[in-house]
Amino acid sequence: MHISRFARVRLGHLPTPLEALPRLSKQLGGPNIFIKRDDCTGLSTGGNKTRKLEFLMGEALALGADTIITQGATQSNHARQTAAAAAKLGLACHILLEDRTGYTSPDYNFNGNVLLDRLHGATVSKRPRDANMNSEMEVLAAELRAAGKKPYIIPGGGSNPVGALGYANCALELVAQANDAGLKIDHIVQATGSAGTQAGLVAGLCAINANIPVLGISVRAPRERQEESVYRLATATAELLGAPGAVLREHIVANSDYVGEGYGLPTDAMVEAVKMFARFEGLLLDPVYTGKGAAGFIDLIRKGRFEKDSNVVFLHTGGSAGLFGYSDSFALPGYK
Repeated sequence: MHISRFARVRLGHLPTPLEALPRLSKQLGGPNIFIKRDDCTGLSTGGNKTRKLEFLMGEALALGADTIITQGATQSNHARQTAAAAAKLGLACHILLEDRTGYTSPDYNFNGNVLLDRLHGATVSKRPRDANMNSEMEVLAAELRAAGKKPYIIPGGGSNPVGALGYANCALELVAQANDAGLKIDHIVQATGSAGTQAGLVAGLCAINANIPVLGISVRAPRERQEESVYRLATATAELLGAPGAVLREHIVANSDYVGEGYGLPTDAMVEAVKMFARFEGLLLDPVYTGKGAAGFIDLIRKGRFEKDSNVVFLHTGGSAGLFGYSDSFALPGYK
């Protein structure tokens, strides 16, 4: 894969660390757990969207855009990193936030990622649950064009083939790190939502014939719908990379058993997972993506899904700023 032929701006602190988690591995009785620290990408507290934004913003600049439009849920990690990238590059940024949870808490609506969106200078506006967010972005883009602006629309999560290039590139990075460390990776586990991270990672791994299975723990959609979404994007990304046909349907695996009552709605298992990573490894997950991804990962370990001596990498996609929007979910004793 010759990634350098695509327009790109450097936004992240790459490569991100690949670390062992011995205390968590011991607590769970195996497998050997490793973590890919994409919470350390560096852009506005970090996260997976930074990798995607390197290519999306690269394309935006190549097209002469002066304004960025994107959308997400209220506590969107993608929105926060997009606002930061736009600020760094001197572009205006308009963020549309969909009320997917109905939460009225001031912390949820004004703290966490929402606070950071505004700190980065983005214009933030809300839309009701189940609004057609793509249409809403097109309406805004038309208004901006009429005012003489040159908007560039980034889909929710940065999840299109251009954005997914960031995780095809991550596949190269991760395999190189494992090779340098003499580490045979048996599985990769990650939270999957808008599909771009899993699709890009699978496309990259398949293009280099790495033969490492990826399991996505869905945070929103039912399994069949999630897998189809990832498959469509992974095949399109592989084509963009010049590796058509590299991704097969069987390469796409998602588990939707840990969504709970819905996207962004806390579960007891998520709370347990966040606390375990914090207390055994000093790591902060987020309540929407990595928390539920880790909850599924932990439960599958307990059910014997992975061999005791296997090496499993959990992809940390960041998002700890979102914890401050969910403070009511974590009843923590000892504060006076």
